[in-house]
Amino acid sequence: MQEIKILDAVPEDAVGIINLFYKTWLATYPNKEKGITIEDIEDSYKDEFSVENIENLKALIRDLPKNKKRLVAKMGDTIVGACTVIRNDDTNHLRTLYILPEFQHRGIGTKMWNKAMEFLDPTKDTIVQVADYTEDAIRFYKKLGFVDTGKRTTDESERFKSGAIIVDMEMVRKFGWGRA
Repeated sequence: MQEIKILDAVPEDAVGIINLFYKTWLATYPNKEKGITIEDIEDSYKDEFSVENIENLKALIRDLPKNKKRLVAKMGDTIVGACTVIRNDDTNHLRTLYILPEFQHRGIGTKMWNKAMEFLDPTKDTIVQVADYTEDAIRFYKKLGFVDTGKRTTDESERFKSGAIIVDMEMVRKFGWGRA
């Protein structure tokens, strides 16, 4: 296997990032008990590959605010992971950390997290929201030192075509942390 490199995202990574999100969402979020279908995911991504959306993501990457870091994991020219972290005034926020399904359980997520931590403020807690039924993701975040805060939220703007909605579980990693 080629070496995986963790790099700052560049505008040219936009299509690869969208593709990564699409594939990981298809593999992760459909859930019969929650009423979330493959069709829900496909519908939510129907416009993601449009020229306009790709150009918008390129601009977001190019004009990243100073308090935000977007990383990609690449094997050759292929994006196999993506991570976005934000330094807020009161907390750090792990916004996204996705690894292509066929590359999961190889240490890439931990490697990305360790790189992201170099950017974060180690004197502040780090928050992540994870779908409350994604056991693999929850186990991964626990391995990194995150614990469930008990807080659950939904975002009405993210309701699927079927009417289903993902319930997010908040997890926190307390300040004073070291590398995973």
